Amino acid sequence: MKRTMMTLTAAVVALAAATGVAAVAAPGGAPEAAPGAARKPVERSALLCPAPTSSDVGETTYTAFSPKGAAGKGTSALHAAGTVQEDTGAKGKAGKGGKGGKGDDAGTVTGQQAVPPHDSKPVAPLKEAGTPVTATTNRSDAPALTGEADGALAPGWTVQQTTSVAAGAGRGLLGLSCVAPDTTFWFPGVSTGKDRQDYVHLTNPDATQAVVDLELRGKDGALSGDAGENIAVPPHTTVPVLLSTLTTSPQPDAALHVTAREGRVGASVQATDTHQGGDWLPAAADPAPGAVLPGIPADATSVRLVVLAPGDTDADLKVQMATPTGSITPVGLESLHVKSGMTTAVDLKPQGEAGSLVLSPADDGSRPPIVAALQVVRGKGGNQEMAFIPATRPVEQRATAAGNRAKGATLSLVAPEKGKDAKVTVTASAGSEGGTPVSKTYTVKGGTTLAVTPPLPQGLKGSYALTVEPAAGSGPVHAARTLAQPQGGVPAFTVQTLPDDRGTVVVPTAGQDLSLLTD
Repeated sequence: MKRTMMTLTAAVVALAAATGVAAVAAPGGAPEAAPGAARKPVERSALLCPAPTSSDVGETTYTAFSPKGAAGKGTSALHAAGTVQEDTGAKGKAGKGGKGGKGDDAGTVTGQQAVPPHDSKPVAPLKEAGTPVTATTNRSDAPALTGEADGALAPGWTVQQTTSVAAGAGRGLLGLSCVAPDTTFWFPGVSTGKDRQDYVHLTNPDATQAVVDLELRGKDGALSGDAGENIAVPPHTTVPVLLSTLTTSPQPDAALHVTAREGRVGASVQATDTHQGGDWLPAAADPAPGAVLPGIPADATSVRLVVLAPGDTDADLKVQMATPTGSITPVGLESLHVKSGMTTAVDLKPQGEAGSLVLSPADDGSRPPIVAALQVVRGKGGNQEMAFIPATRPVEQRATAAGNRAKGATLSLVAPEKGKDAKVTVTASAGSEGGTPVSKTYTVKGGTTLAVTPPLPQGLKGSYALTVEPAAGSGPVHAARTLAQPQGGVPAFTVQTLPDDRGTVVVPTAGQDLSLLTD
């Protein structure tokens, strides 16, 4: 019976590879292939892009890209999703929470309705791996997008959504790497304070309804109570939820946990600040004893850290800043105590140079999990602009950032462990309208951050993608890409972290004993 079960499980893992479920790899890293097993490219990937903006003076560019590597052909495309809107008529099928509404059961809410997508044309379909494709819209009602890539276009398929808003609430540059559907997301750094409007966008890619719970936590613990429970997200539809409707206790430094109890969703938070513009807050890496947050700009005027210890044990953390010359301890932050189930927020003094924040257990014997994110501000007075840097996974095999232009991009690489240098090759792809790929190799000294202007494709026309690949035997490395696009006196910018793309999975042979697979 044991051998039969092992064979069945091996078949399930093989099926996962065929459907692009790269998450069969352990959260902390991709397992090495055991004897008889093979690492193979995923054959299907899914991504979800939230509705970009409601501004009449906003323009959004989508850039899709897949690195070269897998053999054969493939297809990819994004399509408009439906949305949930207010309905002056009778009951709709939106599920509670779309605008703070109340419902008796998941899938039934008074005053709301699910509106089908207004356009079925594919957005930014790729023709081949290695060359990005772009699409642009200035519609204030641009929808959320759901899509898939298969075959040779599936491994590493990425879509960058970048929105420039010229004026009004949320003005600035808003950037996001479109997200893969999942069942749980963590967002430290959200706010329900008076100067912020934070919406979490929940998008369901599947043909069956998803049911989602939202849990808010602040400096004193739980904030949302029952208000965030049992939110229905209809098939192929997006539901925006204003976080301040989930609590009567305004909290400027909170953390949001999104859990799909049925189905799966993509989740991203759009944050709008009265004084500091707007940007997307992506989900942080899964809870772990430590965290690495790369890509703090050299000219940051404010850096605020929000940490949550989601488990049952308090966390004591060692705080270090990895600078271009080495790791330092911020003044007054030799250690940071985070109470169980509560958020802790601290301001970090800008260093005047590029850097990355590294959090690790202060006590070798205690390793409770944490989640963390940074809110970073550039500019002063009425010319401030904010962006977010969530904790991110290391780049193990490959990571990609699309949507780069000839000017305004900065690549940050951090090797967080002292004495463990990282050697990485960075490839600038062909341009979307022309150009030849170029590669350059960098060595990042252990305990430091290297911030560089990335290589440009020869004869670049249009936009291009950056792919980061660590060398075999390299020390751990984390990465982030900053896009800067000044708007008058406002230093508009956005930061996207580059976690590993999990473009491959380990596939055991039929009948193989899975105990041979190691993390």
